[in-house]
Amino acid sequence: MPASRLSGLRSALARFPAQHLLVVGDAIADEFVYGTIARVSREAPVLILRHEYTETLPGGAANAAANAAALGMATTWIGVIGRDRPGRRVLTDLRRRGVQTGAAIVIPGRPTPTKTRVLAGLPNAVRQQVIRLDHDDTTPLSAKTVDALVARVQAVLPQVTGVVLSDYGYGSTPPEVIALFQTWRRETGLPVVADSRRRLADFYGLTAATPNQEEAEQLAGTTFRHLDDAGYHAERLRVRLALEALLLTRGSEGMTLAQHGAAPISIPVHGGRMPVDVTGAGDTVLVVFTAALAAGADLETAMRLANVAAGLVVMKRGTATVSAAEIEAALELDIGC
Repeated sequence: MPASRLSGLRSALARFPAQHLLVVGDAIADEFVYGTIARVSREAPVLILRHEYTETLPGGAANAAANAAALGMATTWIGVIGRDRPGRRVLTDLRRRGVQTGAAIVIPGRPTPTKTRVLAGLPNAVRQQVIRLDHDDTTPLSAKTVDALVARVQAVLPQVTGVVLSDYGYGSTPPEVIALFQTWRRETGLPVVADSRRRLADFYGLTAATPNQEEAEQLAGTTFRHLDDAGYHAERLRVRLALEALLLTRGSEGMTLAQHGAAPISIPVHGGRMPVDVTGAGDTVLVVFTAALAAGADLETAMRLANVAAGLVVMKRGTATVSAAEIEAALELDIGC
């Protein structure tokens, strides 16, 4: 790696602790149920598992906030969450990690989106996911709740240096909130970066977006069959959404960055090993890319840091985070950047 590039990556990373990231979006409870295969059921052709333990971790926007805190930044999460057991577990976990959650809106009677993954295996074997059960509510938020979201975001904005919008379709990023950030970004020049599972077209006029290839293909209405296709359509989507940049994550094929005034740049995935678990990797990319921009890095440097972080987090099981120290250690090895 050229010394100047390595210096730029390290310089941006060193400025992370001075940033305050605001994460706005849908918190999800990622529940992992681990069991040992005991036998095949007589009632149906299914496995009977002996329960070992259950683990609940912050997912969705809550995972994005957890990633920001793990990178050493002051972090605030704002969104809606249910007054239920999964919601309490997510909030408790975020607070333990140092995330500020006081501005979150807790709604009685609205379930916290929960993704329950059952992982099974023989006693001495690696547990593998066998099924996932989702429990959620996509009912639109009331006007009163939307007004409260806007007010709480406005109260926090003077303190932050960058914003992450993480939309999983559960209502925490309504049009009124997006409009607020469109204005704030124009007035301050600070980065606002979005990722959305199904509403990417609504997140226009911001700094950047970080869709995966499937999300981008759905919006573009076509399949990206080659690297040139990825660059061409990433640029078209960037223009269509009036963004400074669009960072397209392409799984094992790496990343493609479309940016205003320059040709698209594609880089291979960091590391050469088969990923262990890709759960939440998009959240890691979103946060590291935004944090690097908030720290004054250029778009390519931000992409390369996000690529390293993604390569590290997919080697961990479950919904995981990556620290600045881990990224620094990977840079020391001078591989895949």
